This record gives sequence, structure tokens and C-alpha cells, in this order.
Amino acid sequence: MKLYSFLFMLVFTALPCHGASLTELQKSAIANRHIIEQYQANLDKSRRDVTIARSRFLPNLDISYTVNSMDESNLREYRENSVAYGLITWNLFSGFYDYYNIRSARLLEQAQYYKLQAIKQDIQLHVALRYLDIFTRQSSLEVAEESHATLKKLYEDAHNRYSVGLIEKNELLRFNVDLDNATITAKKARAELSKSLQRLAFEADQTIILKDLDFSGFTRLPVLEDQGNHQINMLANRSEIKTLEEINRAVALQAKAAYAGRYPRLDISGSYRKYENDHTTGDGSYYEEELRGKAVLTVTLFDGFSQQAEISKMRSEKRSVAAQLEELKKALQLELTNLFLDYGVSIDNAAISQTSIKQAEENLRITRLKYTEGLEKESDLLDAIANLSRAQDTSVSARTEVFANYFKIIRAVEKF
Repeated sequence: MKLYSFLFMLVFTALPCHGASLTELQKSAIANRHIIEQYQANLDKSRRDVTIARSRFLPNLDISYTVNSMDESNLREYRENSVAYGLITWNLFSGFYDYYNIRSARLLEQAQYYKLQAIKQDIQLHVALRYLDIFTRQSSLEVAEESHATLKKLYEDAHNRYSVGLIEKNELLRFNVDLDNATITAKKARAELSKSLQRLAFEADQTIILKDLDFSGFTRLPVLEDQGNHQINMLANRSEIKTLEEINRAVALQAKAAYAGRYPRLDISGSYRKYENDHTTGDGSYYEEELRGKAVLTVTLFDGFSQQAEISKMRSEKRSVAAQLEELKKALQLELTNLFLDYGVSIDNAAISQTSIKQAEENLRITRLKYTEGLEKESDLLDAIANLSRAQDTSVSARTEVFANYFKIIRAVEKF
């Protein structure tokens, strides 16, 4: 029947291109979602850690001013006196502790950057899947509405035939039951479409209007490169892998920093001290000044085994992170392999479903002609209509699976 001819093409026809595209919504989600601010704040904290680590290479400057009041003067101090004091200290050597700490802090900062990139990829995947879900729900709604319109017309024709005594009442009731089911199905499809719009609005953190969406990207099925190339790209680019690699290197440097505590520490300092017999500097009748330079070499002979425990702790942490890294790589490779298997199956199913629609359409056409001539029962006609709707729904689901697997593979290799 003409009403169903080319329905599959109608369902997947692109909407106007001036609407909100998937890429635009992904950018909006990255710009607006608060979870991005959370990861950005963690990255900023890591940058401050680098600054803190670098500060140990610079000298420290302290000044103080002390005012003293006593009951009476003695041989060492006047009853009222003040002391102005300035001290500059600089660590010249600490067994490369500070050097390793800076390198470790920079690696941890890079790890936080990769975590931020990973969450951006996840958000873009979620937006893509929500966007695809709206496309699917809208397509299902169109199929349901077409089925409802067809059954409504058949019911009206059956009612007219029943009025003139051409069919029995039970035949009319069968049309009525299927029409009611089609009405319920269409209402559910509208509700599911509304819920999908709300989910996308949450992911993109903005108001979504259905007529503004642009589904032109779903007109043709996507084509992927060889799985081997994707696996190479995934292992090279995946942010989760890079995060653990940076953490692994950082922990190794932290172990070296802990070991540096076994080396001597050399500090130099210079100080200026002015003692005066008055609360206010410059108002006293007597004062003493002292300039002092000092070099201090410190060697820790025993610290209760804390240093050795810290070194062992860092080495254990390194083994733990290395094990996590290997497990992650294996898990991601397995996930990618399964995604490609699902993608291949969904591509085949999409092709088969198109053939099924053509067959269901032809079956409905023949059945309706026979029903009009009294050669088929009303149940056969209703079955033919149901078969076509089922074939169309299957086609929608098959194409949805193709794009869903495609988006997941794109996320796996971080190509959003």
C-alpha cells in the first residue's frame, strides 16, 4: 500500500540543517556542565602543587619585631626593650628531594589534565547517545502514528461494511482492539520522546526543542577503519591510559624523593638582629646590632625507620599503579573488540531489516487485495499490518545499534 511505501526512507530522512547539530550540543555540554568545573578545579590544584614544589628552590625571608616589658632591668636586658630581626635561609642541597618532587608534581598535573580530557569525551558520548535516542524515539513515533492512521482507516471501512451487513460484529471488534492498541502504542512513543528530550537537555545543560534538532548526520550509516588501527590509536591516545602512565612515573619519582632523605642536607642563612632599650626602634639610647652568616650540614642517622617505610610504600604504590595500567589496557582492548563485533552485526542487521520492510509491504499489499475480494480474513490483514510495523521498528532499532556502537568506538579512541 502506498501509505507504507518508502516509510523507511521517510523515517530516516534528514531534518533541516539549520537546527542544533550534535557537535553544537556536545560543545554546549562541555561549556555548561558543572562536572567539568570539578575536574578543572582539580587541574588548578595540581598546578598550585607545582608552584609549591618549585618554591623550595627559592630562599625564605622572615622578619620579626619583638617588644619586651619587664619588672626591672637586669644585667642582660633593659626593663623596656625591642628586638628587630631578619632572617634569610636557602637550602642548597637536600639529596635531590626537591628536584624529584617538582618532576612528580608536574606529572600529577598532567594526569589531572588527562582526567579532564577523559570526562569531556564521556560527556560527548552521553550527548551523542541521548541525541541518537531522540532520533530513535521520533522514528518509532512516526511508525506508530502511521500504523494508527492505517488501522483507523481500516476500522472506519469495517464499520461501514458492518453497517450494511457485509461483516460480522466480531470482525469489527477485532479491528477496534487493534486500533486501541495502536493508540496506546502511539501515546507511549510520544511520552518516550518527551523523556528523551529531557535527558538530552540534562546532558547538554540547555533547553532542547525538537524542531531545532538536526539529524542529517544519521542519513547514512557510518563507516569505520580497520579494527587494528583503532586499537593502536586507542592505546596511544586514551586519556585513562595516559593518566595512569603519568601517575606511575610520578610515583617512581616520589620513591626517589623519599630515598633522597638519606643524603646530607645543606642550608645557608644570613640574619640581622638589632636590640634597643626602647619599645620603638630608633628612640632608644642604647642598641646592639648583629649580622650573622651560617651554614648548616644535617645528616639524619636514625628516624625510627620512617624513611625506609616511606621508600617501601612508594615502591608498592608503583607496583599497584603498574598493575592497574596493565589491567586497564587489557580491559579496553577487550571492550573495543566487542564493540567492533557488535558494530559488524548491527550493520548486517540494518541491511536485512530493509529487505524485511520491502517484503512486509508487499505482503500487506497482497493481503489487502485479497481481503477486499473476500479471499482473506480480517485477522490476516491485521497480522500483515502488524508485521510491517514490526519490520519498521526492527529497522529503526538496527540502525540505532549501528550508530550507538559507532559512537562508543569513537569514544574508545577519543575521536570526539
